[in-house]
Amino acid sequence: MTGNAALPLRIGILGAARIAPMALIKPALASTEVEVAAVAARDVSRAHAFAAKHGIARVHEHYETLIADPDLDAIYNPLPNSLHGRWTRAALAAGKHVLCEKPFTANAAEAREIADLAATSGRVVMEAFHYRYHPLTLRIEQIVASGELGKLQRVEAVLCYPLPMFSDIRYNYSLAGGATMDAGCYAVHMARTFGGGTPEVISARPKLRSRQIDRAMTAELRFPGGHTGVVRCSMWSANLLQMSARVIGEHGELRALNPVMPQFFHRLSVRSADGKRVERFAR
Repeated sequence: MTGNAALPLRIGILGAARIAPMALIKPALASTEVEVAAVAARDVSRAHAFAAKHGIARVHEHYETLIADPDLDAIYNPLPNSLHGRWTRAALAAGKHVLCEKPFTANAAEAREIADLAATSGRVVMEAFHYRYHPLTLRIEQIVASGELGKLQRVEAVLCYPLPMFSDIRYNYSLAGGATMDAGCYAVHMARTFGGGTPEVISARPKLRSRQIDRAMTAELRFPGGHTGVVRCSMWSANLLQMSARVIGEHGELRALNPVMPQFFHRLSVRSADGKRVERFAR
């Protein structure tokens, strides 16, 4: 990506976000191919404190100057959801690769616009679903593709967690908040990944925190292959904590516990004509 295989990919962070250390900074320390080289924040004093804490060499006073920095190859965008499209668009215009936190943008029209820009940019633009590259996910895809479960009948994906802090930005409509935009983007992504296509939404039932913000959502799906699916998500509901995926076929089924953050813990249970088994992976 940098044009010189001997050099690391130099990444700048937009905002001193709480997710950045776990999602990027700490993993980058374990790789010689990546360097977190700069950060910018609306409050420059916060940016300096963040840089000092995490060993980041350069601080920019504005997002614009970080994006324009010729010594950076890529931008990590962990800003609030409503700002994802704007600053990903700006980074692409500056010739930078982009790793954008989920959800990719604030709405479908903006997502299509950014996808079109990315396709013609010659740059890599990626939504930060790290679970997609874990051995657990790859194994689930392998089992489904092998035919062990038979013809697919149903796919279920759930991500529920408790967030009773209603002043949190994830409950802010102007920042593109809500359960579906936050927890739900994982459930939707998993359903599409394991279901093998883009489904049609048959029905959707929200539980509302306010007139414009859902605190929970359940949506029934139908895939092009004829099988059905459901996504469930919540930030505050009776189902306080659940992270799971289930794929049901005519000859068996699999269940994955914590497919979202499998690097911490996970369990894959499979039942088919070959018997019952549990699989786990090293990382």
